[in-house]
Amino acid sequence: MRNRSGTVLLTLCSWLGVCFGLGGCALVKLKEESATFYSSTVLAGHVTGAQAWDGPVVVAAGTMQGGRINIAHYTVLHEAGGYELIVPKGEYTLFAFGDANGNLALDAGEPVGHYASAPVRASGSGSLVSLDVVISATPQSAIPPGTSVAARLPAKTHSTQVGALMALDDPLFSAQAGQRGYWAPVDFFREVGGNIYFLEAYDPRKTPVLFVHGAAGSPQDWRYFIAHLDRSRYQPWIFYYPSGSSLDSMSYLLYWKLSNLQRRYHYDKLYLTAHSMGGLVVRSFLADYGDQFPAATLFVSLSTPWGGDALADQGIAYSPAVVPSWRDVRAGGRFVQTLFRKPLPREIDYYLMFGHGGRYSLLRPASNDGVITLASQLRADAQSEARRVFGYDAGHVGILSSPEVFAQYAALLKAADQRDSDAPAAGKGKLRVTFSAQSDATPASAPVLVLQPVDTTRERIVVPVGARDSGRELGPFPPGAYHVSLLARGFKTTPAAVQANIGPGLVPELAFALAPQGTLSGYIGADVSSTDNPAGSLRADRHDIVIDSIVLASASERREIRPNGDTSDRTLDAYQAGQDHVFKTFFSFVGLKEGAYDLTIKVAGHAPYRRTYHVVPGQTGYLTAIDLGAPE
Repeated sequence: MRNRSGTVLLTLCSWLGVCFGLGGCALVKLKEESATFYSSTVLAGHVTGAQAWDGPVVVAAGTMQGGRINIAHYTVLHEAGGYELIVPKGEYTLFAFGDANGNLALDAGEPVGHYASAPVRASGSGSLVSLDVVISATPQSAIPPGTSVAARLPAKTHSTQVGALMALDDPLFSAQAGQRGYWAPVDFFREVGGNIYFLEAYDPRKTPVLFVHGAAGSPQDWRYFIAHLDRSRYQPWIFYYPSGSSLDSMSYLLYWKLSNLQRRYHYDKLYLTAHSMGGLVVRSFLADYGDQFPAATLFVSLSTPWGGDALADQGIAYSPAVVPSWRDVRAGGRFVQTLFRKPLPREIDYYLMFGHGGRYSLLRPASNDGVITLASQLRADAQSEARRVFGYDAGHVGILSSPEVFAQYAALLKAADQRDSDAPAAGKGKLRVTFSAQSDATPASAPVLVLQPVDTTRERIVVPVGARDSGRELGPFPPGAYHVSLLARGFKTTPAAVQANIGPGLVPELAFALAPQGTLSGYIGADVSSTDNPAGSLRADRHDIVIDSIVLASASERREIRPNGDTSDRTLDAYQAGQDHVFKTFFSFVGLKEGAYDLTIKVAGHAPYRRTYHVVPGQTGYLTAIDLGAPE
């Protein structure tokens, strides 16, 4: 029906192939997939262990009925860490357990835990994040022993935790599987997920090269590049995602996955390579989140439709069923029109590769690579930020198996290596940080290490850390004096901060203790349609309102916060200092006792928002986006 790896949208001929070749059942299925995608919520968080647990972990969400749990979705992790689930609108019990024997059922002696702050309320759109779970050998009455997440076996057992090892020839990576991720993104996400896979065990001596496929693509699209990659210097990582999903959702998924990898391995270099629509996903990720990944220094795109595809507009207008990613590749759509609103991080060297091996056709009268026009590949915004632009007489798919293209690509990798080696590194130093929880409490949320330079002209460094990092050397970091703090949601850190001098030959040793505290935080979400906040996307906050006051009250205390006109975000600083805080529409209360709290938010022109929340010290206490409702 279409090129295997990558066009952004179906051509008219391929769409007719769907209508007349696949028949009515296929059209009904496409409509169902699209409707489900825009009425589902992605749940995400971390699983940690009160005791050491290095085996597989099952995470699931379900509804309780008659003492049993009806599973809405589950996933398997090869080790504790980040997870993602997708569910329809509703209230869910969220739980996880160690699965020692791989039978997908909770057996005696296996550690288990559940998200205890409150039932998880999925709105049917966007994402709910920070749904963190601690598993332990202590019996959990909420999760009955014998609970199974699979109605029948064999069931899916591959890991959706970042860094899962897979072979490039695995059927999961086939062209047919990639096409399914395009036509049926929800089914694909339920059964396969979206993940960054390794082809070999992590090696800190090798530079990770992340490959991102295009629409209807799969990891096997990169077979030629991976086969010719110098594996003594580089390790290939592959971002495999349902390419029929919205690009906002996949950009956020890429951020989430790379954050978890950074927490797990603390890699200090990362090169990104993307084909076709994958370039749109990567650039969106770098523009929105790239400043959190200083390790990312190289981005190479091949045959990317930077200007979108005008055929996508026709597809949206006339197709009886719409793949969600079509909306994002419209030439006149929001995603393409706002893609360059933010620059790439200044550390990124970007190179643009394009193909012009296409021929004239009724559908593509302009110069093209067989799928994407040159006008789209060579959008002025993309050219202006590229260090160099390279053109090849290659087709849209053929560019991925061209010796000439790969030779230039290998030269770019070598140049990036040289640039990184020329960067001043001799003066850098490391830290050794030990952290422990008081009262045998285990942080459900993964902590972050914050290094605030004493020299206020320098930027703050934020490093995700995990339980494995306690007592290990971390770094290297630029030399200088820092105020170092450790932050974990739902916990108070003592001491709040420690000054440390970092430099060559210095390894300051710092120790922090974590004690549970109650927290409650959230933000007022922007008014958006379901297509603007699809499953897996992060809902934006509102910019058109003025908050008067936010009050949190229980039977024994009352707290009130009001905006103070801050133009810079002091949220981390306020949390570290144990202060309640509001910035724009985001708010946070800290140091709360366990109990029920009434939250009241007053906004000019709107009826007050009122709701009761139960706060549990040590639990995240993070709210989904708040809806104010219609103005008065």
